[in-house]
Amino acid sequence: MIRDLTGRVALVTGGSDGIGFATAKLLLERGAIVAICARRKEKLDEAEAALSSLGTFEAHQLDVTDEAAYNALIEDLAKRHGRLDMLVNNAMSVHYAPLTQLTMDHWRKDFAVNADAVFTGTRAAMRIMLKQGSGSIVNIASTNGLKAAPYMTSYSASKAALIHFTAVAAMEGAPYGVRVNTIVPGMIMTAATEDYLAKAGEHGQKTMDAIPMKRGANPVEVAKAIAFMLSDEASYITGVALPVDGGKAVQLYLP
Repeated sequence: MIRDLTGRVALVTGGSDGIGFATAKLLLERGAIVAICARRKEKLDEAEAALSSLGTFEAHQLDVTDEAAYNALIEDLAKRHGRLDMLVNNAMSVHYAPLTQLTMDHWRKDFAVNADAVFTGTRAAMRIMLKQGSGSIVNIASTNGLKAAPYMTSYSASKAALIHFTAVAAMEGAPYGVRVNTIVPGMIMTAATEDYLAKAGEHGQKTMDAIPMKRGANPVEVAKAIAFMLSDEASYITGVALPVDGGKAVQLYLP
């Protein structure tokens, strides 16, 4: 079965909850060797308790904005297992505020996590994957990177940068059998989304109402799209930004 990922080695950042946790769980269920990383030890401990019985699994406390530490994790993972087949850059940062109230620290933090760390991870993984002649990288963006959203200046801009970066990386990896794609989630019902909706008030409800399917997604629905892109079922797909958004991206093309 093509969906069988037995023996393949994967790293999922931001893997202790939400989309990252759902993805790690699905990859484990399909036979992959899975490592996750995240900043919060308590969430990592919870994830390890839930996932360690499903297969070969490891959890690392790590801030992906620490370039040296993130590089070292990828290199060590590949060295210990003899390869690196899959990377999911899922860790994210979002600040919700009017442009006039957004601080430079907020701007820099969102770019550090959503763009700089994706560059760090993709570069380190590609150095390994280009040598082995295979590999798949999936970077997690947002529909806010496709369509402007008020009060999400740094988040939207950083996710737009991520989408374009991924396309360039895909062009460079393609001749060597390395695929790089973007998943573009819309409203996904994670803890971060719940926090956003609480802060956004009426605007948050309008955002939900604007989704053609009239609901947010379960993280598992996004994880399935990620797993597809990572698998051989997507063997001729690279450089794609795939919306998983209940039809929201269609609105980009409407009058």
